[in-house]
Amino acid sequence: MRAMRGADERIRVLKVVPTLRYGGTERQFMTLSASLDPGRFEVNLACLRPGGGLTAEAVRHGLPVDTYDIGPFHSARTLGLQARFARDIARRRIDVVHAYNFYGNVFAVPPARLAGAPVVLASIRDCGPYLTPMQLRVQRLMCRAATRVVVNAGAVRDWLVAEGYDPGRIVVIPNGVDLERFRTAIDRAGVSASLGFAPYVPLVTVVSRVTRLKGLEEFICAASMLSELHPRARFVVAGEPAPGDECYLASLRRLAARLGVDDRLVFAGLRHDVPALLGASTVAVMPSLNEAMPNALLEAMAAGVPTVATRVGGTQEAMTDGATGLLVAPGDARALAGAISRMLDEPVLAAAFGNAARRRIEQRYSLERMVSDTEQLYLDLLQRRSMRKQAA
Repeated sequence: MRAMRGADERIRVLKVVPTLRYGGTERQFMTLSASLDPGRFEVNLACLRPGGGLTAEAVRHGLPVDTYDIGPFHSARTLGLQARFARDIARRRIDVVHAYNFYGNVFAVPPARLAGAPVVLASIRDCGPYLTPMQLRVQRLMCRAATRVVVNAGAVRDWLVAEGYDPGRIVVIPNGVDLERFRTAIDRAGVSASLGFAPYVPLVTVVSRVTRLKGLEEFICAASMLSELHPRARFVVAGEPAPGDECYLASLRRLAARLGVDDRLVFAGLRHDVPALLGASTVAVMPSLNEAMPNALLEAMAAGVPTVATRVGGTQEAMTDGATGLLVAPGDARALAGAISRMLDEPVLAAAFGNAARRRIEQRYSLERMVSDTEQLYLDLLQRRSMRKQAA
């Protein structure tokens, strides 16, 4: 039996993510966790793998992190950790358990239900291109057990409905951008120098984790196609490979060398100055083959940099082709090169796209809006639960 608490106590929220390594979902997870109103919400974090660069950020924000270092889901170790997780929820009298992505949902939803947490949320933040048919079935079962399923784009909602999910139980809360990060003065020459380029050369930049499905091969091919038309342009891929996938980065380097652009294209690794890098860029590119609501796109738009993106997932919700940027078909290197070339050839038009994109982010994709919508969801679901208990 869950003990009664005083009306003045904060709502206890436990947010669960598979890893605290740098990535789009992980950054959104941390930003949201740190931004919830501390006067109303007491936030604890849980992850399923030790370490990760965002652990230090959690400490800086005063957010306690518990690690449940799981093995395979069918193993005795993971079952024991799920039992411990359920005990922790009951002991702390957690009000809201909010899990993220496949592994977070599968680990957290059943024990949260077993422990009697009043609100249990699953989050799906892509269209599952990497999930097996069995994993998709398991995910559907977990989401049926959850109070609601939170997604970050209408495209994800539409995919889930087509997969048989109840549309009435899906809540869309798009990613949010902290606009303050993009209001600082930019040292363009300094950014170029940090990349090994001459000052003020046109920079064409991709900010992305270096993994398959991000369209990086097409970006490199587009860079090659642009060599003669725009000989001063330089190309940047800012991001690091997933652990164990360093061989993929090596294959991209070989492709750049084979196409003769290795002297014009830099793999910059993980950058902690993304606002400055984007602000110094002439064109930002998101060449992904599959996305939901990509942070890289929203951040490029927030920086006001003219942006070319592929027409996948939620990119069409954030960006209007020919108004706030240019959209091209995924996997089409020639179309990608053509759109980048247009941005470089028409700086006045490109600047208009960038300004319109910045306004779009301010109006629809601010951090404040994401936080407010999430807080309201927690409060509404807890209130509904309380009203049902009173009526019983």
